[in-house]
Amino acid sequence: MILDGAALVANWRWASATAAAPAGAAVKADGYGLGAHEVSRRLAAAGCRDFFVATWAEADALGALPFGAGLSVLHGVREEDMAAALASTARPVLNTPTMVARWKAEAPGRPCDVMVDTGMNRLGLSLADAMSGLLDGLEIDVLMSHLACADEVDHPLNERQRASFAELSAAVPARRYSLANSAGACLGPDYGFGLIRPGLVLYGGIPHPAAAGHVAQVAGIEAQILQIRDLLAGDTVGYGATFTAVAPARVAILNLGYADGYLRAFAGHGVAWAGERACPLVGRVSMDLTAVDIGTADVGEGDWLTVDYALDRAAQATGLSQYELLTGLGSRYQRLWND
Repeated sequence: MILDGAALVANWRWASATAAAPAGAAVKADGYGLGAHEVSRRLAAAGCRDFFVATWAEADALGALPFGAGLSVLHGVREEDMAAALASTARPVLNTPTMVARWKAEAPGRPCDVMVDTGMNRLGLSLADAMSGLLDGLEIDVLMSHLACADEVDHPLNERQRASFAELSAAVPARRYSLANSAGACLGPDYGFGLIRPGLVLYGGIPHPAAAGHVAQVAGIEAQILQIRDLLAGDTVGYGATFTAVAPARVAILNLGYADGYLRAFAGHGVAWAGERACPLVGRVSMDLTAVDIGTADVGEGDWLTVDYALDRAAQATGLSQYELLTGLGSRYQRLWND
């Protein structure tokens, strides 16, 4: 896997400029599958000072961040998390009244973040609880909410959530306020508040039409040819014999399969490139192997082909979300950063 560090940083800067607000970075799920350590190191060097993971195990795996950057744990602090939370410099994002009470009792005066639900009905305190005085006595670093439909153009829930969050931020003291994810950043400065929390857009995803043409691809896949097979008309390829050659053909067998996150949904849609020659996928994707028609391309055993993995195109072709395409990338890739 070839990873473009300059594109990662450029995407982060674009999100910040578009929302007219400082940008943090969601590096949960091992940096959306690209490697949380390497992602966070590059973004911290570029000026990012706020990072977000889902769990305390992810926080522990990431370890100390450079340049004094802060880390928030989005799933909050359950009773079984308290030992890890107290031993960590990361902040919990408190999501329930029970978590608020637990943090007040176990870590009085220690900074935390708080999530308030403004319409997604996922994690977060209710607006009523948040404005009831429940949060009095907490040292809140980031008061946040999360947009449910920011990736949909002109969805009325976006403005309702923005207005609710503006009311909340006027009523509850915190050092900073944060509403926008990647798609929310694309909605512009009205959604920026004091901090945005992009994820997908950093890694080359297109979360909203406004990002098209501005966001660069970060992750590229290359696969090596293990064998080339010369087919006769009538020969089939792979499990189920779902591909039948209608004429003589040359097929390359690549060391890539669904165990690497290159899923069976690419059958009939996937393409690899031998230079400028498109080599369409033939037959099913196997666990470890994929076949492509290389035609007359001047390649042989041991050569590498570039697999088309532009997230927006791949999502449209396969029906998978861009998030699935990224976070499903397997652990067998050698991740090579090209800065």
